[in-house]
Amino acid sequence: MAFIDTPETQKANRRFIREAMKVPLLEKEDELELARLWRENDDEIALHKLVKPYMRLVISTATRFRSYGLPVGDLVQEGNIGLMQAAAKFEPEREVRFSTYATWWIRSSMQEYVLRNWSIVRTGTTAAQKSLFFNLRRLKSRIESGDGKLNDAGREEIARCLKVPMRDVLMMEGRMSGNDRSLNMPVGENGDGEWQDFLADDAPNPEAITMDDHDSQVRHNWIEDAVGELNPREQVIIRERRLSEDSLTLETLGHNLGISKERVRQIEQEALNKLKVLILKQAGDPSVAGLLHA
Repeated sequence: MAFIDTPETQKANRRFIREAMKVPLLEKEDELELARLWRENDDEIALHKLVKPYMRLVISTATRFRSYGLPVGDLVQEGNIGLMQAAAKFEPEREVRFSTYATWWIRSSMQEYVLRNWSIVRTGTTAAQKSLFFNLRRLKSRIESGDGKLNDAGREEIARCLKVPMRDVLMMEGRMSGNDRSLNMPVGENGDGEWQDFLADDAPNPEAITMDDHDSQVRHNWIEDAVGELNPREQVIIRERRLSEDSLTLETLGHNLGISKERVRQIEQEALNKLKVLILKQAGDPSVAGLLHA
């Protein structure tokens, strides 16, 4: 996916970063006091004072995700969401530094944003797949062979390190090796064609769909007409055993009709033989007559 930072956006981002880096960090006691004021009194001034010094954490984390081709400004915005989530869930009574707690939320928020926007194809759904996505490049650079390529032994080592199947490593490597392309991207020497023009459509065309629907309706009518020629008990057995999505057992039908399940089986077989003859008279096609025997 293509993301473009305009010069104006880049300038605004630089200004924001400069201002954020000027704010001094808080002492632990100040963090806890501000967190208590926000948690117990909904003091928005305290909230602002609590999160503003840690914008630098957001910026620092955003720079580590730049390699995924997303604008730093967007990453910072996502990180700020994570920072606010951390402030909402922070429990000062645990005596943990807010900066330590917020780091996890900031990173998690950015990772989710990267996974959502790095490709139009969903990249990782499980925790293991997400870990593979964010660690594959680092591990590849560490264990690549001399020619700069990753061999099967290297892939097996990555799978072992991250505790994922080898097939997941191969899949993720393939996804990360190329970028998304627009179906309307020009192709050819003169650019007079589009990539989508060369994609095969395996779905049936409208004419085939119409013919199939027509043939299905004809076969349905043949079967219905033939079933109508059976006696009432035969019709009940055939409809409940062969024409119903939830077919009844021989035993259940026998109980309903007051006969043994063996007698139900015999009547069913006799009715099927009658139907075969009746349908052949209409259609002259043995394959249609065999539908009820499936």
